[in-house]
Amino acid sequence: MVDVPLVEKPEQVAARADAALPSGGIALRTQGLTKTYHKGGQTIRVLQDVDIDIGPGERVAVLGPSGSGKSTFLHVVGTLEKPTAGQVFFDGVDAFAGGSRAVDARRNRLIGFVFQFHHLLSDQTALWNVAMPAVIAGVPRDQARQRAVEALERMELTCRLEHKPGELSGGEQQRVAIARAMVMKPGLLLADEPTGNLDPRTADAVFERLLALHSEVGSTLVVVTHSRELAARFPRRLRLVDGSFVEES
Repeated sequence: MVDVPLVEKPEQVAARADAALPSGGIALRTQGLTKTYHKGGQTIRVLQDVDIDIGPGERVAVLGPSGSGKSTFLHVVGTLEKPTAGQVFFDGVDAFAGGSRAVDARRNRLIGFVFQFHHLLSDQTALWNVAMPAVIAGVPRDQARQRAVEALERMELTCRLEHKPGELSGGEQQRVAIARAMVMKPGLLLADEPTGNLDPRTADAVFERLLALHSEVGSTLVVVTHSRELAARFPRRLRLVDGSFVEES
């Protein structure tokens, strides 16, 4: 008789959950996506019946005023929050299928996140901040380290591998965060105001590196921004109005 483990390892869950998902940019689709919060006896509808299709490798900017729900949309399609109703699909696969462990493993393997504030681990070097998603995914440490080195080289940070976040400039910290987001070569890259905390010159340089790395990997890219100048550089722009998206020409 063959013993069957009662608990799967995260990498086993990921492999099983995503066996049908190809590498490269993924197709993102939402169907009836709704997100509602209840606060102080009030019901706040942030997203309402959102139906959207984003093709593999497509670059999309999401616009809207503060508080319109842009970040909530990113959190839901990134599986950080569950929708109140509706579904999210990655290449036709339900993003929330398989239970919490499968969702966590799928997120780690398929999605890269870049936030306005880098959220780097202050006690870890740039190298190990970037390597962390690969280590969590079960990649052997020497291979995870090599992936991190290559990602940081692409962000022109070879000379900063052993520096901790407190020893880096704001622009360098955000480039480390981008390298971390891309170390697993995710099919979907989600960025929430990725240059909003930087001065204009640094922001432009960081954004150029983000686009270059995205093009190299071929990920599907969704960027939330309030900047029309940045959004103008995207072939497709979506504006969030009263919980629903409107295509901008």
